[in-house]
Amino acid sequence: MSKTVLTVDDSKMMQHMVGFTLKQAGFDVKQAFDGQNALDVLGGQKVDCIVTDLNMPGMDSVEFIKYLRQHPVYKVTPILMLTDQKDEIRKQAGRDAGATGWLVKPFNTDKLINTIKKVTL
Repeated sequence: MSKTVLTVDDSKMMQHMVGFTLKQAGFDVKQAFDGQNALDVLGGQKVDCIVTDLNMPGMDSVEFIKYLRQHPVYKVTPILMLTDQKDEIRKQAGRDAGATGWLVKPFNTDKLINTIKKVTL
């Protein structure tokens, strides 16, 4: 049975690239364009991993992750932040919100896939 990954990014090009990469690797993929849309897409259903951009209009990833960590269904769901932000303050904000890990854009496809496989064991 394949694992389900929700990707959240306001860039349609990035959504396409990440979604294509994960589908090619055998994952089922759901996609959203910001945190609020992601909550709508999730609809309270469990996924195996969430990959989210940091900066998005509306509900950004830090706010999104904080919300999810308070929800019993998503309390332990692996959440990876995928962003071009490299500064430590932004990383710490993600960690403090409850992010599981951090990947930097442009992403390495093997690293993305291997990281998701590792956190969804």
